[in-house]
Amino acid sequence: MAETIGSIRAVVVAHCNAATIVECLQRLLAAPEIAEIVLIDNGSDDDTVARAMPFSANESRVVLRADPENPGFAIACNDGAMDCAQPWLAFVNPDCMVESDTFARMLEHAREIPKLGALGCVQVDANGVEDAAVRRRDPSLRKVLFAIGARDALHVANDGSVVQRVDALSGAMLLVPAAVFEQVGGFDAGYRLHAEDLDLCRRVRNAGLSVCIANDVRVMHLRGVSSRRRPLWAEWQKHHGMWRYFGKFEAEQTSLPMRALLWVALWTHYVIVAPRALLRAGLQR
Repeated sequence: MAETIGSIRAVVVAHCNAATIVECLQRLLAAPEIAEIVLIDNGSDDDTVARAMPFSANESRVVLRADPENPGFAIACNDGAMDCAQPWLAFVNPDCMVESDTFARMLEHAREIPKLGALGCVQVDANGVEDAAVRRRDPSLRKVLFAIGARDALHVANDGSVVQRVDALSGAMLLVPAAVFEQVGGFDAGYRLHAEDLDLCRRVRNAGLSVCIANDVRVMHLRGVSSRRRPLWAEWQKHHGMWRYFGKFEAEQTSLPMRALLWVALWTHYVIVAPRALLRAGLQR
């Protein structure tokens, strides 16, 4: 509908995404609902900035901010969302490829959801395989570390409805009313990478708002493009993020001995999975 045209600010945070940034920006610009794109580059040492500069030079809707450092995904998202004059914010990973009607369809759903706090959509890889992590339950560190199959149990299956309520969504493609983002204080800047989306969704729900996924809207997400360059760092941030999330939402209800056991188990888990992440990244290059 006409009222949705030019109603979204897209925030894209990039770090060494030269392989995907051009197509990502082209697809966003093809969506009439995108009023502006704020691209924050977090210290890329590849050609990401060089490939993005023609867009900012020739397209009035694109603003490029190149940070020589990498302060983290959450801080960059908050920077990109600051002083937003549009009613909607879309957080879009630089390896996420939207369709020209993605936002039109998402906004159509959004108008029908009472007290909407955040809306996601289905994400598939280059082969069309759906990412199971787009629909999530609130994570329990105890279950993740100690229960067999718990990581898979944190994922929620498609229940067949067009719009489905969930606990949390993937931050790779997230539509949020700008007023809601401001109300809950944006992303928690204490997360560098991973779990900041889970944290945001939980605070949105704690504010009495709904978190939903549009099961009939699909985008392609080429996961882990930048993480493959620094797999050990990315894996460390994932574990750090889970510990921060636990500290904010679970620690008060957990005994001190159990907290200590969980801390040891978490970082033992990192020592176990870090070599696998390094090997996997090497095979994917």
